[in-house]
Amino acid sequence: MKLSAIINQLEELAPDKFALSYDNVGLLCGRAEREVSRVFIALDATDQVVDDTIRQEAELLITHHPLIFRGIKKVSDDDFIGRRLVKLIENDVSYYAMHTNFDVCGMADAAADALGLMDREVLEVTSEDELSKEGIGRVGYLHDRMTLPQCAELVKGVFHTDAVRIFGDMDAGVSLAAVCPGSGGSTIDLAIEAGADVLITGDIDHHEGIDAVARGLNIIDAGHYGIEKLFIPYMRDFFRRQMPGLDIIEAADIPPFVTV
Repeated sequence: MKLSAIINQLEELAPDKFALSYDNVGLLCGRAEREVSRVFIALDATDQVVDDTIRQEAELLITHHPLIFRGIKKVSDDDFIGRRLVKLIENDVSYYAMHTNFDVCGMADAAADALGLMDREVLEVTSEDELSKEGIGRVGYLHDRMTLPQCAELVKGVFHTDAVRIFGDMDAGVSLAAVCPGSGGSTIDLAIEAGADVLITGDIDHHEGIDAVARGLNIIDAGHYGIEKLFIPYMRDFFRRQMPGLDIIEAADIPPFVTV
């Protein structure tokens, strides 16, 4: 199957127009007319992921986070980004990234679905027309009112993570939940405006956490990787439905850090 045909389907799922202005998405390396039979899916284009893609003889690597994010002036093996790009080019591997466009068109609802959020709305509206609002994160009601620790256990279970960090009153009851996969500190004000009892996200620092609690918002930090790794099974299932003739390989579920 030609990569150009695959890209057409990927852009139907998560159109580039929904990417935020600072982002870099789409075909970042390779040939649109490349024949593809095997696709490697990962969250990040790390050295290990690039090596595994080549070892598995995949012709296409797809990640959520773009390897080329800020501008680069050269592609050489002098730095880690250039080194990975050189390897991909040498092995004729094309590389496609789906970042904030997927956050808007896939990630937010997938996370809300996992939590079972009902009567949900967009948390941060980034695109709006007369028919709909689209954007980052969702806010909705949990299936039952529960304590904050019970909500934390729910989060651990549905996102398959061993631990979460909790900012808040352990005796608090929560019902209305906001979820923002990835780094969600910027959505704290929006979660408070929406009346959420808890924000489920990642990358919350010390001051953001304690200040949110002082303003009446509990936070469950499941980590950036902890929630966004759902990109991999989501895209696996998408390919199996839409392009069943392709061989799909998933990156191993290995957190980028170890807690000791």
